[in-house]
Amino acid sequence: MPVTIHRRATWAQYVNEDQRPHAAADPAPSDNPDWNPIGGVFVHHRGPADPFGGEYPTEEDCRRDIAEVYEDHTSGDEFNGDIGYNFLICQHGNIYQGRGYERGEANAGEAGPVDGLKRNANFYSICALMRSNHTANETLLEAYRQLIQHLRTEAPRTCGTRIYPHSFGYDTECPGNLTMYAQPGSTIDPAAPWTGLADIYIFAAQKWVNATYQNAPGYIRCPETGRTGWSTVLSLTQGLQHELGISPTVQNFGPGTFAAVKQRRLVPSDESNLNLIRIYNGALWCKGYWTSTIQAFWNSDSQAALEALYGHAGLSYSDSAQRYEMWPHVVKALMRMDQFRLVPRGDINIQRIQQRLNSRYVADIGIPAMALVPCDGIYSRDVQQGFMMAVQYEIGIAPDAITGYFGPGTQAGLRGRGSGQLTGNLRYLFRSACYFNSPTMLPGDPQVPLMYKPEDIGTDTQTSTHLEWVRAFQRFSQISVTGTNDYTTWAQLLVSSGDTDRPATGCDCITEITAARGAQLRAAGYQIVGRYLDEHLPPSDPYYLGKALKSGEPQTILDAGLRFFPIFQYNGTQLGNFTYAKGYDQGKIAHQKAVEHRIPAGACIYFAVDYDALDIDIDSNIKPYFSGVKAGLAELGNRYTFGIYGSRNVCSRVSHEVGARWSLVSGMSWGYSGNLGFPLPENWSFNQIREYEFQPGWGLDHDVWRQGADPGVSTLVTGQ
Repeated sequence: MPVTIHRRATWAQYVNEDQRPHAAADPAPSDNPDWNPIGGVFVHHRGPADPFGGEYPTEEDCRRDIAEVYEDHTSGDEFNGDIGYNFLICQHGNIYQGRGYERGEANAGEAGPVDGLKRNANFYSICALMRSNHTANETLLEAYRQLIQHLRTEAPRTCGTRIYPHSFGYDTECPGNLTMYAQPGSTIDPAAPWTGLADIYIFAAQKWVNATYQNAPGYIRCPETGRTGWSTVLSLTQGLQHELGISPTVQNFGPGTFAAVKQRRLVPSDESNLNLIRIYNGALWCKGYWTSTIQAFWNSDSQAALEALYGHAGLSYSDSAQRYEMWPHVVKALMRMDQFRLVPRGDINIQRIQQRLNSRYVADIGIPAMALVPCDGIYSRDVQQGFMMAVQYEIGIAPDAITGYFGPGTQAGLRGRGSGQLTGNLRYLFRSACYFNSPTMLPGDPQVPLMYKPEDIGTDTQTSTHLEWVRAFQRFSQISVTGTNDYTTWAQLLVSSGDTDRPATGCDCITEITAARGAQLRAAGYQIVGRYLDEHLPPSDPYYLGKALKSGEPQTILDAGLRFFPIFQYNGTQLGNFTYAKGYDQGKIAHQKAVEHRIPAGACIYFAVDYDALDIDIDSNIKPYFSGVKAGLAELGNRYTFGIYGSRNVCSRVSHEVGARWSLVSGMSWGYSGNLGFPLPENWSFNQIREYEFQPGWGLDHDVWRQGADPGVSTLVTGQ
């Protein structure tokens, strides 16, 4: 968008009369042959707090202040007879011309070069009209962003991409609270997304922890951005370890740190170590609680924040015994990114379940392996692990033997006590698992979502709505419709693979299906097999698998009385494998290979995402890749539709947001975050639940083939 830069005359009217003509005139061209702002910009502010005010309520106040800067800078030779800044920005979002596009003089050139560049000759200087006791507003930051974009792309002398604070390599506190924005990638960088205001108290904690522990063995600095994140809480963890006598420090809150906090047995109100108080206050700020604005002071705000955190986690601070017993758990939670208040997409009913998990199984039972689960209303990997531990306890596994792993002991307990008449806590957990897996889908065209009723979670009575949901879930998951808490239903609720011993009629493999192998699959009850259309590696490559369909193999599969579904995968095991361009190319290659194998029009080709892609990966790369696949197939006439192979979350999002027709779910990867807390995709056609050796040297994936979903390929095109 166009940038308005107010000329010098707008503020020159407030300069002393004898200097006014010079102040209002265009800046003199630089006579320095080195002037070229190829470095970027330096960010400044107006200096220390003004004890007599220093506020800018009106635009006239801003212009008077610029005039004051001009008079100060022209009173000596330091700034070469003019205002030192190229541009100035006020809190109202107005940009003012200083030296304009000529050489700046405010970047402490005597401090030496920056990245081999001269501080004054190779950088613009931009000053904000704010003091060190002021904080920026969004209007000022937006103006910075617009001006920097202008200087990079439109100015007579365009600048480089560096953004530095005046204090970079120079002993000054300037630009004060703007320092957290004065860096590439921040919200004022037009090459980065707009992220709005940062937090000055998180910024203060970041500066303090870096300055205090920079020489502690093992310490890793966190970025000083005013925004929380793992790097910040892990640096605070290292500060905590140093204060507790642990050396070297590490970026992990492990058993040793937990034991040291437990041994100290001092909540902050009892604590005399001011550095620990600073760490606890900083961690509370990172959690989003309003606490003491003086880092080393534990005040009523700090105490209220801590008591609120206890309550949000499902714990009691007023219970003295629980307060001290749970303190190591609370400190561990503080040193993580877990949230204990409802987040924007959080569900209050899930939050209540999370709080109950903490109250009963961490505080009351004290399961040794169990940490506090987040209480943000999101069913995540950590919540799933804590939930599994709770189930293990209720089915009779000894607390010391509880691991959260869905192993033989857990499976045996679910087949026994878990499959009997449920009451009390075990019934609550079963119904909570039902809620976690909501919505399930009712059959129809289109399918209709069915949510589990929150009021059914805590009741000990059998309800018609509970039975309706369980039966619908069983039907949708294609397991036996019993309406009961049998083992297969428990397994389907708890892990994405479900009951891996249940029968299935689908499979997929990298092995060529010969006539003999086809007969063996058919005899074992399989009706459809997934095979790969191509392989990108040559036979000479050590990683070559020979997985591609062979010439004539599709007919061999059909002759064995089987169907098949085509899969396409060139790597697909890491983020870098997914771009729009690669998807576009691979969509066209998949089309060509399908035609070569005489696969008829309308068949669905499954493109693989063979790793645990997070939401950020899906947004940045996975969706663009599938948009490319879609475009590549469309360019060749949309002869084939595209499906997706991946975790539940990947499949659901790509199906809803890009248009994948069917989902081949990697259910056997039950530890993937994308398979934890996400229901089966509405359009699932295959659920890959187990990998095993079908015959010596012949590995097979056991896939539940959903009735009425993708029919696969049952005939080939003739005459080709």
